Amino acid sequence: MRDAYLDSARQWFTPLAQALASHQNSAERPILVALNGCQGSGKTTVCDFLCTALKAEHGLNAVALSLDDFYLTRAQRQSLATSVHPLLATRGVPGTHDMALMQDILGQLLDPQRTDAVAIPRFDKAADDRRPQSAWDRVPAPLQIVLLEGWCLGAQPQPPEQLAQPANALEQAEDPGGDWRGYSNTLLGDAFQALYRLVDQWIMLRAPSFECVFQWRQEQERKLAATVDAAQPNALMDDAALTRFIQHYERLTRQCLDTLPDKVHHLFTLDDRRQITGYTHRPHRGAGL
Repeated sequence: MRDAYLDSARQWFTPLAQALASHQNSAERPILVALNGCQGSGKTTVCDFLCTALKAEHGLNAVALSLDDFYLTRAQRQSLATSVHPLLATRGVPGTHDMALMQDILGQLLDPQRTDAVAIPRFDKAADDRRPQSAWDRVPAPLQIVLLEGWCLGAQPQPPEQLAQPANALEQAEDPGGDWRGYSNTLLGDAFQALYRLVDQWIMLRAPSFECVFQWRQEQERKLAATVDAAQPNALMDDAALTRFIQHYERLTRQCLDTLPDKVHHLFTLDDRRQITGYTHRPHRGAGL
């Protein structure tokens, strides 16, 4: 199975690595590449392949970051749950990330004059909390490419009439007044737009539908089970809990599936088994969405 994946990765992502290397060479500075894909679509694996290929084939140092690694700590989200809305205790939507920390880390990594190593945060999903700073990775200089992957990267704020309509049972029952999704929407129109302005190239792994998310996220949960010890019996979700959990992501996942394919530089179309069935390259798009 691993050999089959590597064959597919070489076919589809080796040309992508070439395109990113060419863009970086013409920019003559570190570049930021954003990768959108719903939960379980394979974003982390793609980033790992690209980092390896960029180094081996092009002599470029790259680092992969995840939007997930910038989640607010559990204590910070509990504070938001008390002061703003209870649903903000659950990691996921814009409003549950430390955008100031992300901007600071990206600013350091993208600085062409940097000579010192940069400590980058990592999030422990089993513990549902940020790892202590002593466990953060350190990225030495020089660095040419930063890959940032995230499920909602590229999502845009929605107009009031769209926000007014609940997207699912979770929003209907637990956010009837729209305060939770409104708070998230405000962050999309502010801090996330500042992030998007830093992006040089956009990639999307497009799932065939939102309905694939449950299956793919369920597979992730099973893999997570292998890393959880007996001291964390509540770290895993059963199917009912998982169904509720992914509803936190539904509104923006559906928006991304509907709107991003025509906007990104590199579009990979997936089938329901996550196999790539097509690729579209738009080399002359601007950096923004």
